[in-house]
Amino acid sequence: MDHGTSNQRKEMKIKVNSQEKETTAATLAELVAELKLPAEGIAAAVDNVMVPRTQWAEKALTEGCAVFIIRAACGG
Repeated sequence: MDHGTSNQRKEMKIKVNSQEKETTAATLAELVAELKLPAEGIAAAVDNVMVPRTQWAEKALTEGCAVFIIRAACGG
């Protein structure tokens, strides 16, 4: 019997660039979309391990994990 909870996600606390954040994102790709980050020019690490963009959709986020996102900067 379906109680309507299959489409609901539990909020969890993670750290994004050392700031605590509550999210329902299950993957790194979902977090990037939730944060409305640009499609290009960013890199991301989860728990101090760089995650290639091709793996963002598969990289699961867990309660308490630390995500670090950097943006490329032009200039000199």
